[in-house]
Amino acid sequence: MTEETPYNPLDKRNLRVSVADALLALPPLPLPPADAFAGAGIYAIYYVGAFQSYGPIMARNRDGKFALPIYVGKAVPAGARKGGFGLDIAPGQVLFNRLREHTASVQQAKNLNLADFWCRYLVVDDIWIPLGESMMIDKLVPVWNRVIDGFGNHDPGKGRYRQRRSHWDVLHPGRDWAERCAACNRSEQSLIAAVRTHLETTFPKE
Repeated sequence: MTEETPYNPLDKRNLRVSVADALLALPPLPLPPADAFAGAGIYAIYYVGAFQSYGPIMARNRDGKFALPIYVGKAVPAGARKGGFGLDIAPGQVLFNRLREHTASVQQAKNLNLADFWCRYLVVDDIWIPLGESMMIDKLVPVWNRVIDGFGNHDPGKGRYRQRRSHWDVLHPGRDWAERCAACNRSEQSLIAAVRTHLETTFPKE
């Protein structure tokens, strides 16, 4: 006789599904949000442009489907990064500001067009933010999270440019500060091949 495991809505695996589902139920909006708003939370960024390596992504997002984000992230209150999750730290406009930072990165890239980017974002109580983000990444394996790292990087500042240029900055050059970093250990061609392999194996043609 088999024994069914009772459903526990408070199990953290079920909670993270709930947060992710709430985000995916929202209508996609052009990046960046038109109006400033307060709050912390999670977000998904979608691409519908013609960059050749991202063809399978564009195909799943066209015609209003928006089924496959290219990047998923979170924005938490400053105090939460020091162990303050769940303490109701005032977030300010941290989620809005994070999306604006990503907007600037896209605008600086020489081979991307901001008009091709859309987003979903959800203001979430800070204690649930990491769960929602991890669920989205595990479920949808966005290429800028799993293969092409560095989209969310910041200028490391004077005296720290000896660190290597990120994969994202190799594939999408243009950020001034990234040009001052040391050369990356991967070529553009190898990164394009990695993207192709990732998309072909994770999202085979329908």
